[in-house]
Amino acid sequence: MGEILNSILLGIVQGLTEFLPVSSSGHLVLAQELLGSNPGAGILFEVAVHIATLFAILIFYRQRVLTLIHGTVTGNRDALEYAGKLIIGTLPAVAVALLFRHWIEAQFNSLLVVGICLILTGFAVWSTRFTIRSHGRDVPTWGAALLIGCAQAVAILPGISRSGTTVAAALALGLNPLAAAEFSFLLGMIAMAGAGVLLLPELNSIEPGLMNSIMFGSLAALIFGLLALTAFVWLLRSQRFFVFAWYAWIVGTVTLVWALI
Repeated sequence: MGEILNSILLGIVQGLTEFLPVSSSGHLVLAQELLGSNPGAGILFEVAVHIATLFAILIFYRQRVLTLIHGTVTGNRDALEYAGKLIIGTLPAVAVALLFRHWIEAQFNSLLVVGICLILTGFAVWSTRFTIRSHGRDVPTWGAALLIGCAQAVAILPGISRSGTTVAAALALGLNPLAAAEFSFLLGMIAMAGAGVLLLPELNSIEPGLMNSIMFGSLAALIFGLLALTAFVWLLRSQRFFVFAWYAWIVGTVTLVWALI
């Protein structure tokens, strides 16, 4: 029962921090250290709760996703082009995940890496104070899609916020806030799905009790992910997104001190 409770708490952490620009992966590492728990064998648990937040994206952007699917099937040019840009934006993360998977997994055991990456996340989020604008492009260019994808690839590291870096990149490249959020989260949805597919074979080796922990954690991540996603879009609309930089800097600094003492 204690393990399930810890999994629920970690799922809540994942759901809240996946969409807010503070790094869900970094917070999962910190939460696991504080709780003395590592459910789902570390990265497997993280992928499971990431898939749960994928469903939160599907629910939140359901109309846009259905429109894209319908447009792609019927050959609509705009839909095909947008889908193509999502694919282009996904390639950098796929390349990094395949080439450096084992090295990346090792970084999830380092509080030092998490602290440094959280501080870097703070700078990325702070940059939006100067790049956010009410008016901008509704769709990224092909080059912008690739660069946003590179930002997502960097965010595979624990402590680098995927939503923070991709939205910061999108805003700097001229997208309006809502378009930046939409492209970022649809891009993330593909990455999360890919990560889940890569780890599907490992599900066969999970003990029944461990599977229960993952299921409860994933449900918590879904519910709180929807709440955080709603808050994220509101923050962009109100142009208060940059305030999370202070949070990332503070938590990153505390984590560095923790790692060094």
